[in-house]
Amino acid sequence: MKTEKNITRILLFLAIIFIGCQDDDPTLGEFTTPTNLQVTAEIVGQDANNPNGDGSGEVIFTAIANNAITYKFVYPNGGAQVAPSGVDSPIGPNSFSTLGVNTYVVTVLAYGTGGNSTSTTISVDVLATYAPPSELLDLLVGDGTKTWRVKSEANKHFGLGPVGGLVPCEWYGAGPGEKASTGMYDDRYVFNIDGTFTHITNSINDDPNTDVTGTVFGRDPYIVNDLGPTTEVPNGADIENYSYNDYSGEWVLIAPGGVETISLSDLSFLGYYTGGSHSYEIFDRSVPNEMTIKTTDANSEFDWWFVITSEEEGNEDFESIYNNLVWADEFDVDGAPNAANWTYDLGAGGWGNAEEQTYTNNLENAEISDGTLKITAIANGGSYTSARLKSENLFEFTYGRIEARAKLPASAGSWSAMWMLGEDCATNPWPACGEIDMMEHIGNNLNIVYGTLHYPGNSGGNADGSTIAVGTATTEFHDYTVEWTPDTIKILVDNTVYHTTANSTALPYNSDFFLILNVAMGGTLGGTIDPAFTEDTLEIDYIRVYQ
Repeated sequence: MKTEKNITRILLFLAIIFIGCQDDDPTLGEFTTPTNLQVTAEIVGQDANNPNGDGSGEVIFTAIANNAITYKFVYPNGGAQVAPSGVDSPIGPNSFSTLGVNTYVVTVLAYGTGGNSTSTTISVDVLATYAPPSELLDLLVGDGTKTWRVKSEANKHFGLGPVGGLVPCEWYGAGPGEKASTGMYDDRYVFNIDGTFTHITNSINDDPNTDVTGTVFGRDPYIVNDLGPTTEVPNGADIENYSYNDYSGEWVLIAPGGVETISLSDLSFLGYYTGGSHSYEIFDRSVPNEMTIKTTDANSEFDWWFVITSEEEGNEDFESIYNNLVWADEFDVDGAPNAANWTYDLGAGGWGNAEEQTYTNNLENAEISDGTLKITAIANGGSYTSARLKSENLFEFTYGRIEARAKLPASAGSWSAMWMLGEDCATNPWPACGEIDMMEHIGNNLNIVYGTLHYPGNSGGNADGSTIAVGTATTEFHDYTVEWTPDTIKILVDNTVYHTTANSTALPYNSDFFLILNVAMGGTLGGTIDPAFTEDTLEIDYIRVYQ
C-alpha cells in the first residue's frame, strides 16, 4: 500500500532545507533565526469548575514567532508533528488520553530560513476521563480487516446543514449514487487497532506493486490550499477528482462534551475534504456496521454529514419467494408490440422532467425483431422521437418478482427506464400513487444503474434508492429484477441485491401497479444531449412477472 502523499513530500523537503546543516548561500538570502517564540495551550472545556478541561483530553496548541517559516511540536512519547500554521492538537499515539489528571511537557520549535531554530517548552495538566466503549472499538476496528466506505447507495449519504444542527443533511442531501462521478465512492478507510488510519484513495487498484494514483473529493479552496495545486477545474465549489495517493495518519476516539468523536491527524479525512479540525462527531451508530457522522468545515460555514458503512454493496444472498409465472412477454413475434400487453403514452410536453422527446406509436420507435423489443430514440431535425409502452388497464398486479433482461442505450442525453406506477395515478397523483424504478440509466453517467422508489416524503431528488456499477450495461444483456413483497422491496441486477426498502401500510406499495418501458431524451436526469446524436436503443429480451 502506498503511504506517501503530497503533504509528506512537502514537509520532508522543508525539513531538508530548514533543519539540515548547510553553509549560508547568498542566493537564498540572509538566514534568520526566529525570535519571541510564544506558545499557548487551549485545554478544551477548561473553566473555573474544570481547570483541567472537560475530560476529553483535547488540547489545542498555538505557536507564534517572528521570522518563523514552520513549527514542530514534540510530544512526551517522542512523537512529533510539523505544523506550518503553528496550530496543532495531539492525537493518535501523541494524544493526552491517559485516564486522570496528568502533566504533559511539550517542546515547540520554530524554524527560520537555513534551518535556524528557536525552541521552548510548555507544560499542561490535562484531565482524561473517556475510555471508549468496547462495542465502539469493535465497530470501528473489528478483527483488523474491516474497511469503511461512504454508503453511496443510501439517500442523504452526504450533505450539509447548519453548524450545530441536529438534522442530517438539513440543507442538502445527495441522492443515491449522485456523486458517482467524483473520487469519493471508491475510497476506503481503515481504523487500525494500533491507532493508525489508512485512506485507500482507489480501492479498485489497491495493489502495492503498482503506482496507481487515486482521486479524492473536496471543497475548493480548502483542498487546494492544504494539499497543493491541481490542474482539475473546479465544479462550482467542488474539486471532484483531486489526484491523491493512498496515505496513512492517526486516529483516536474522544468525547468532548460527551459526544463520541473520531479525531484524525494532520490532513487525514473521510469522504469529502472540508478542512477544519478533521474531527467527526458520531451522530448515530444504531444501525449494524453503519455510522452517521458530521464535521464542521474550516470556516465554520457548514456541518458536513456522511453515512459510512463497513459492508460492501451486493453482498446479500437472494432467493425469491415468488416462482409461479403469471404474465410474460418474450418479444418473439416480429412487428409492433402485442396490443394485448401494451398501450402507449403519446406526445411531448416534457413529462414533468423537462424531457425533449415526443412519444409516438410508430414502428421505428418501438418494434419487435429478432427476438427482442427495441425502443429507439431518434433525432429528427433538432427534435427527438421515442416510445413509452405501458401495461395500464391491460395487466396490473400487487406483489411479485418482476424480471427483465435488457441492453441499455449509451448515448449522452439518453435516459432509459423500466419501471412501475401505481394504477390510481390519475386520481392519486404522483408521488402519492408510488413509483418503483427497476432500472434507470443515463448516457451521461455510463454504466451506472439506478434502482429507486418514489413516494411521499421521498421523491424526485430525495428519492429512496441506490446505484450499482454494471460495466457492460450498454454492450451486453443483464438481468434486472424487483422483488416486491408486503414486507420489503428489493432491487437487483444479475441476482445481486443493491437496494432494499422496508414496505409497510404507510407506503403506497400494497395495491396494483402497471409496467412502463421507455427511452427519454435530456431532462432533469438525462442531462445534455450529444449534438451528434442520431439514434439509440433500449433492447429488451423479455419481461416476466412471478407470484
